[in-house]
Amino acid sequence: MEFVEYPDRDLMMMDLANHLAGELAETLMTHDRASFVVPGGSTPGPVFDALCAADIEWSRVDILVGDERRVPADHERSNERMIRARLLTSRAAAANYVSIRPEGDQLPDISAYLPISVLVVGMGADMHTASLFPGSPDLEAALASDAPDLMLVQASDGLEPRVTLTGRVLEEAMSAHVLIAGQDKRDAFERATQSTKTEAPVRTVLANATVHWAP
Repeated sequence: MEFVEYPDRDLMMMDLANHLAGELAETLMTHDRASFVVPGGSTPGPVFDALCAADIEWSRVDILVGDERRVPADHERSNERMIRARLLTSRAAAANYVSIRPEGDQLPDISAYLPISVLVVGMGADMHTASLFPGSPDLEAALASDAPDLMLVQASDGLEPRVTLTGRVLEEAMSAHVLIAGQDKRDAFERATQSTKTEAPVRTVLANATVHWAP
């Protein structure tokens, strides 16, 4: 694990965007396609704003979201909606978006996009990542070594149920980045390094990740 501290969030977002563009380009030098898994929420928006203009072969990049709420794609709480608005634009509009949204209870097959080439996740103050929540009745199954690629899980906030990539899939990513900001997330990160995966699901990716933090 590598921890990178930035003096401000603007610099962090620009630097991470440059890192991601470089890693995607490097992957495309040796592979026909690159799979790029990104987080939802508001924090990564500025990264996407910068990354979408990167001069790489976006038509060979498959973009997936790490987790999704079970709401329509155009719903205000949909991660896909934010990604389409802020990442799948400019040059990155040529990328292939791979939906993890289930049809009924039937989950899509994403095995063709694994292992993940480049992964970006966030982390909550409760040390969750994607939709792997501490205390969730679904967590043990989602962290199991034989877990499926995707799982339907309940949200800890009592809101919409979700679909998430499982711990095994996140852990097997070729390159991983954790994006966090603010003192509360720094404190949560410090707790996570001393916790189990069940207590702090973000531990699933920390061992081989670069953690990016700004105040």
